[in-house]
Amino acid sequence: MVSVDRIPQVTGNPGGLRRDVGLIGLMWASVGSIIGSGWLYGAEKAVVVAGPAAIVSWVVGAVAIVLLALVHAELGGMFPVAGGTARYPHYAFGGLAGMSFGWFSWLQAATVAPIEVEAMIGYAGHWSWAHGFQHTDGTLTGTGFAVAVLLMAVFVAVNFLGVRALAHTNSAATWWKIAVPLLAIFVIAAGHFHPGNFTSEGFAPFGAKGVLSAISSSGIIFALLGFEQAIQLAGESRDPQRDLPRATLGSVAIGAVVYVLLQVVFIAALPHTAFADGWAKLHFEGISGPWAGLATLVGLGWLSVVLYVDAVISPGGTGLIYTTATSRVSFGLARNGYAPKVFTRTDRRGVPWFGLILSFVTGVVCFLPFPSWQELVGFITSASVLMYAGAPLAYGVFADRLPHRERPYRLSGGAVLSPLSFVVANLIIYWAGWDTLWRLGVAIVIGYVLLGGYAWYAVTAGLPSAPRLDWKAARWLPVYLLGLGLISWQGGFGGQGHLGLWWDMLVVAAFSLAVYYWAKASASRAEDIERSIEDVAVMDAPAH
Repeated sequence: MVSVDRIPQVTGNPGGLRRDVGLIGLMWASVGSIIGSGWLYGAEKAVVVAGPAAIVSWVVGAVAIVLLALVHAELGGMFPVAGGTARYPHYAFGGLAGMSFGWFSWLQAATVAPIEVEAMIGYAGHWSWAHGFQHTDGTLTGTGFAVAVLLMAVFVAVNFLGVRALAHTNSAATWWKIAVPLLAIFVIAAGHFHPGNFTSEGFAPFGAKGVLSAISSSGIIFALLGFEQAIQLAGESRDPQRDLPRATLGSVAIGAVVYVLLQVVFIAALPHTAFADGWAKLHFEGISGPWAGLATLVGLGWLSVVLYVDAVISPGGTGLIYTTATSRVSFGLARNGYAPKVFTRTDRRGVPWFGLILSFVTGVVCFLPFPSWQELVGFITSASVLMYAGAPLAYGVFADRLPHRERPYRLSGGAVLSPLSFVVANLIIYWAGWDTLWRLGVAIVIGYVLLGGYAWYAVTAGLPSAPRLDWKAARWLPVYLLGLGLISWQGGFGGQGHLGLWWDMLVVAAFSLAVYYWAKASASRAEDIERSIEDVAVMDAPAH
């Protein structure tokens, strides 16, 4: 899942980081991020959307993530700096792209804590005192909304106390996060495996559309998007040339195997009565939490207790971390002139207090348009992949503009894999559906109004921190965002249905390739890229 098991203490000078993280440390950071709270709901949500063919959805999702990870591996070696994901587009396309992808990064970070709260509340329904927190469709009741706000307040309060150690999941907690799903796999599969479940109601009852929809809307990409933690720690890697690709791809492989096994076991262990009316009507009468509920159904009460405990530890820890991460991103945006300087102010504990307050407000707002776990996960997936889509674009630019720059790890076939990964990223966004993407569009517009308005003010007022916005190098960006939204609106994944299945994906692929090569041709000049690399720190962290 998209969590952060370790956020490096970054300074404006990458050289200040200690390069003492080896292969195991890098891989462990990513594996611990991938095997996060997403596993608590992913298997159930995917099988409801795709049927047993959800197994195929996990495999396709893993392949898509591998493509993105390969591109990130080379860029991480080229620029071994913390927070690299948000820096690459700025290097390649200048300030406007830097501001845009910085906003996408903030959106992704700000929406993770609310979804972790949703997960905690969903599993809390096991206890009688929490029965009134959710409606039968998983949306929050008035009481549930109040509890969600309270939990967000707790995340913020802990950060205000400066208890940063709680936000950095240590090795023991990472072992716990990995051990619990593995325990569930082996214990449940050992005595409750019914092969007939895979075909009794049809293997792919919702066809290819169900398989593809599940990738974006059911938490599959959301779960697998932890690979970048190894990349984010590139500035602290002992041997990035050898370790970055191994850690990145190895973590994706481990995560994919675990999640596929989880999906297989979840399907095989269900009693037929749970899906006799079809996979779309899968239900657990009187039980909250898919895995804990399944453990109870098959008579493993002790395992359900472990899972209910995990449903507090994993989401709670991740929500705490991402509340911190959100304030760090807003700090970085302000540090580079994209947001008011109030976001850089810290209290005596080094806490960026204004960014924390904003993260709380944003989290509360997220509960309004996205009052259930599955609805919010589609938004986060789209925002995350939109952020990561900047890496393939930057890769193509660096290949052209900086051909002689040192590359500790060189991606074989990068000229093909880079545009392919950009196409795949846009397909993932498209599969999330129009109902999610129009909301993402509104959030993007809000970002441009807020950040763009401040940039205009800073420039007209002659502030020394005013950002340099390179409009020419990023003129493809508004066409890309609007075009992707238009295709979604006309497509068959929640849109008007004017583009039939497969034809719509062909349109997305053709559009993506056109944007890719347009962006590549209009990127910043080599000397401007080199200047940005030297001068810009998009993800600087506050002093501690």
